[in-house]
Amino acid sequence: GLTRHAAVAPPPSSPHEIIASCHENRKAMACEPFGRASVVAGLEALKQGKVIVVTDDESRENEGDLIMAAEFASPETIGFIVRYSSGVICVPLPSKRLDELELPPMVVNNQDPKQTAFTVSVDLKEGTSTGISAADRAATFRALADPSTKASDLLRPGHVFPLRPRDGGVLERDGHTEATMDFCKLAGLHPAGVLCEVVNDDGSMARVPDLVPFCKQHGLVLTSIADLIAYIKETNGGPLP
Repeated sequence: GLTRHAAVAPPPSSPHEIIASCHENRKAMACEPFGRASVVAGLEALKQGKVIVVTDDESRENEGDLIMAAEFASPETIGFIVRYSSGVICVPLPSKRLDELELPPMVVNNQDPKQTAFTVSVDLKEGTSTGISAADRAATFRALADPSTKASDLLRPGHVFPLRPRDGGVLERDGHTEATMDFCKLAGLHPAGVLCEVVNDDGSMARVPDLVPFCKQHGLVLTSIADLIAYIKETNGGPLP
């Protein structure tokens, strides 16, 4: 299990104080890993177009995902994600939006033990080459976040993998798909995120003992789905008062 740091001072009371306390620790890490402050810091980082790391439960996948808002995807951020991940980058979108873009399930009978709901993969039709480069995928992510994008703007199959989250978010399914969607919504951004699993240099999946130094090295917020669930329940699904 994860040993959490005992608080040495009363917790900050306002989001500004929480964010300020995180900034003070920026040299060591974007914010102390886990806990309520990490969710607030994660939301702030997403608004700034930054990548954060979100872990799930040890008894589930026991993985950490690199997550960002799709509307801010750039060749640099996607290049970073490709470098430190499995490379299979996904983009959760609301069910209604997936229907509008005519993106049906990838398979009729989903045999994934975790029921990750992949749709048909896509590339942006205009302004991309093969679709696999960081620049091409970033353009596709931004297009999927853009409400004006139409089904006819996309090529199928492609190199970007949309996911269909449960409508109830992490309160219904505690997966990275739903966490990405909930983080984007709570941050007031377009409901479209980017996610991919962090891997170690040897190709193995990065666990919490690997993710803490990784986030410290790159100045990333490290939070968890459990922390997000607690935050949503505490704030009734809204921003801090």
